[in-house]
Amino acid sequence: MTDDTPSTGRAGRTTLAAVAADAGVSVATVSKVLNGRGDISAQTRSKVQSLLVRHGYQPASTRRRVGIVDMLIDNMSSSWSAELARGAVEAAAEHAVSVAITTRQLRGTAESGWIDQVLRRGTDGLIVVLDSLTAAERELLDAGIPCVLLDPVGEPQPGFHMVGATNWQGGLDATLHLVELGHRAIACLGGPPEHWCARARLDGYYAALARNGVPVRPELVRTGEFQEESGHRLMAELLDLPEPPTAVFACDDVLAMGAIKAAAEHGLAVPHDLSVVGFDDVPFTQWTAPPLTTVRQPLAAMAETAVRILMQRDRTSSEPQRMELATKLIVRGSTAPPAG
Repeated sequence: MTDDTPSTGRAGRTTLAAVAADAGVSVATVSKVLNGRGDISAQTRSKVQSLLVRHGYQPASTRRRVGIVDMLIDNMSSSWSAELARGAVEAAAEHAVSVAITTRQLRGTAESGWIDQVLRRGTDGLIVVLDSLTAAERELLDAGIPCVLLDPVGEPQPGFHMVGATNWQGGLDATLHLVELGHRAIACLGGPPEHWCARARLDGYYAALARNGVPVRPELVRTGEFQEESGHRLMAELLDLPEPPTAVFACDDVLAMGAIKAAAEHGLAVPHDLSVVGFDDVPFTQWTAPPLTTVRQPLAAMAETAVRILMQRDRTSSEPQRMELATKLIVRGSTAPPAG
C-alpha cells in the first residue's frame, strides 16, 4: 500500500484501524484526534488529520450502516444469556440488521484478532455484557464505536449508554411479598458484592424489612456466586442454624434452585416448610416443582432497547442514555404463609 492509496474496510469504507495503521499510532489516538482531545502532540495531530482527509474518513453519524450489531458476552451457557440474545436478534430484525454474538468463552486468547476484525469490517454498534473490560476492549470503545453497556457489573460509566433493570425495586417487592405472607425469619442469598445489581437487590431486601419493622438478622444474609452450587451451599448453612429461616429471597433464579435442593436434602418441603423467591424469571422457573415465585427481569426487552439505542440516527450527537426497565413480581407455587 502506498501513501496515496486509501485503506478501506468493507464496502470501500475507511476504518479508524486503517488510518491508525498508516499513521503508526493506536486507534485510540486517532479517536482522540477526531474528538478534539488535547493530550496529543501537534505533529501527531497534524499527521492523523491529513490521513483522515486523504482516506475520506466519514464520522459514524454520516456513514451508511454496516448492517451488523455486535454483542460481546461472557458465555452463552445459561438461560439468562439466551434471553438477552433472543431480545437482541428480534429487535435487530426490525431494523433489517444482523447480530454477531461473540463470547469470551469461545474467543479464548484471540482477543486482538477479534477486535481487528470488528474494526476492519465495521459495526453499527456494540452491546457489551461482560463482568469486566480488558484494556484492548476499552481501546475498542475509545475508537468511537457506539456502545451500550447492558446490565453492567459496576457503577454506570459516564459517556456510555446503559440499559439495566430496577433491581432495588425488585428486591423490595420480593421481600415485601414474604413479609406480607407473615414471614419474619427471612434470609437473603445475594450475588457477588462487586456486582451493582446484586448490591441493589440486597438493599431492596433491607429496605423491605425496615419498612415493616422486621429486625435484620445478619446471620441470615449470605453472598456468593450466581450459581446453583453456591445457592445450595449457602442455604444448607442457613438451615443448620439453631433458628433457621422460614423463607428466603434468592437474588437469582439459579441461586433459588440451589436453595430448593438444599431444603429437600434437609427433609423440608417448599413452600410448606420454606418459601423461596428468585430473581430473573428465566424460562425454566415456571416448570420447576413447585413453580418458582420470582421477580421478572425483562431480559429480552433490555437487549431490544440496547439495539434500538444503537439504531438511532443521531446516536453520536445524543447524550448517553441510562435506562432502567421495570421488574415485576411473579407469584407462583414456591411461596406460602409460614407453617403453623
